[in-house]
Amino acid sequence: MHWHTRKVLSWRASNTMDSDFCVEALEEALRGYGTPEIFNTDQGTQFTADAFTRVLKDHEVTISMDGKARWIDNVFVEQLWRSVKYEDVYLRAYETPAALRAGLDKYFRFYNTRRPHTGLDRRTPDAVYFEQTALKSAA
Repeated sequence: MHWHTRKVLSWRASNTMDSDFCVEALEEALRGYGTPEIFNTDQGTQFTADAFTRVLKDHEVTISMDGKARWIDNVFVEQLWRSVKYEDVYLRAYETPAALRAGLDKYFRFYNTRRPHTGLDRRTPDAVYFEQTALKSAA
């Protein structure tokens, strides 16, 4: 399965959320969106709690946690979400969850297939990914 077809489970949680809330949100997300291969969080107590990690283990999800005081671990994801917010969400002010879902689907297709990225020598993520995949297949 290619990276672009995998389901991704992501949300931002603040340290003020207790583990019961986070476990409930995690279980709801797993029911609604399926099981990811890997789940990444920071080391907040709500995410290191046995109740939270047990849900992930029971679903055979690999648990990944950022190192203590390792803000840089999330820098690439944070940059992605900043782009999403400023290039799409804030400009469109979606009024319903369905409109947001449709808008994000359209944005990520654009982001991956048509939007040139300076960090990729003005190429798209798809162009870089499929070039690397072709090189591996040829080897």
